[in-house]
Amino acid sequence: MALYPLFAELEGREVLVVGGGEVAARKVTALLKAGALVRLHAHEVLHPELREALDAGRIERLAGDFDPGWLDAVWLVVAATDDVAFNAGLAAEAGRRRRLVNVVDDAALSTFQVPAVVDRAPLVVAVSSAGSAPMLARRVRERLETLLEPSLGTLAALFGRHRERIRERLPSTTARRRWFERMLDGRLEQAFEAGGTAGAEARFLAELEAAGEGMDAGGALSLVEASAVTDLYTLRALRVLNEADAIVLASGTPAEALEPARRDAHRVREPGPAAATERALQLAAEGARVVLLLEGPIPAQLHRSLQERCNARQIAWRVVPAVASCRAEPASQDGA
Repeated sequence: MALYPLFAELEGREVLVVGGGEVAARKVTALLKAGALVRLHAHEVLHPELREALDAGRIERLAGDFDPGWLDAVWLVVAATDDVAFNAGLAAEAGRRRRLVNVVDDAALSTFQVPAVVDRAPLVVAVSSAGSAPMLARRVRERLETLLEPSLGTLAALFGRHRERIRERLPSTTARRRWFERMLDGRLEQAFEAGGTAGAEARFLAELEAAGEGMDAGGALSLVEASAVTDLYTLRALRVLNEADAIVLASGTPAEALEPARRDAHRVREPGPAAATERALQLAAEGARVVLLLEGPIPAQLHRSLQERCNARQIAWRVVPAVASCRAEPASQDGA
């Protein structure tokens, strides 16, 4: 590992940014979001976002010629100029003062790298290629964006806000771990979609109140409409297929429908939809994360029946919609 990964607490701390273009504007925006006190040095502030931030008093401008003494008052330095000689001099001055510096697009001069970020605050995932392949890091970030649902940030905040209450309710480490696993298996997703943060918190607290030392494993069941054309799966369907411990499907479901699924997930084929449904419920009741993969369209009656049975067994439950507009799309013809 070439770099030591860390997350910096910059709330109320000074950071120097040198440069006045689009790259500098992006760096300043991210630093302000982290609560940093940004000091900007630029001979000409060209980018409108920087001008707006200056006019609003959200950043401080350091005028005149660059003064190396400015480095003594900051925690981090970002060089976002296209002047190679200046950047090298700035990096040397920062090094003498033991200040970490990021020189944009110059890993050799930098003592810290700014990673590609998936933001589900307070959950943050950072990806770095140590400056060797920024486009690759961005591609990995794009893939992670599709796998991490938006509700994870809310869930992370709830874990933090109610940490002591969770420990009081579940003093046993084993019981806490079991309860955390239940909460991470989609129990808040529908509440979050229906009622936002308030709805998710209400469900979170209800789950905590119902928790106990003797609670069962409480698995999860996701009903997904199978598609042989795998790029028509929704992002949510791809997520649950990659999270599944077991995938249950009826005989006759196209093998292509399983292509995006987690490779080590247990695959169970049953003679028909009814048998597949029963088997999926059994596995989920035993604590597994199960995907029930059925060819669509799936009747609303099956949705209601599964929801009632899952609720009765304390199994987390969700339906993953298909891309309905593509399901019956006619094949295109040349010259049409």
